[in-house]
Amino acid sequence: MVLVVAGAGKIEKKKVMSKLFPPRPRVTTKSAGSYAIVASKFNEEYVQALVDNAHRELNELDPGANIVLVWTPGSFEIPLFVQATAALKRFQAVLALGVVIEGETAHATLIAEAVTRALMDLSLLHRLPVIHEVLLVKDVAQARARCMGMEHNRGVEAARAAVTASRKLPEIL
Repeated sequence: MVLVVAGAGKIEKKKVMSKLFPPRPRVTTKSAGSYAIVASKFNEEYVQALVDNAHRELNELDPGANIVLVWTPGSFEIPLFVQATAALKRFQAVLALGVVIEGETAHATLIAEAVTRALMDLSLLHRLPVIHEVLLVKDVAQARARCMGMEHNRGVEAARAAVTASRKLPEIL
């Protein structure tokens, strides 16, 4: 999101992260869903926090849900494991969780772009909600805020998106 700030005769554009948090879907007592969480072991401290928050939120929104956790060596491998879980046709949604921290080279950006494209392609190919929370962050402070903080936690967001999408998609298929 771009914020336009006007003052003292100048107009400045600043990039800011949206503070909007997705609404919480209704808790259901209907049959429990089945979700896969595919998560990177790289930057494990932050990714584990995403996994814990996503798992907790999934359990609250869909009590009794079957949740399968699959760890990958790094974020680059996430699409391969998402493809394998999607091919099983057992899950209503797959949550892809990882943290890529920018460095001094373009490596992090290349990984993030490749993962993003692959996850979108897999979602479309399998007609399956693939929730993309492989975060590209500038530093550990951003990672901590998005993974461990509760104000704008991406693990919670991923769970809410997974439940909402898995309930909506069958309505149109």
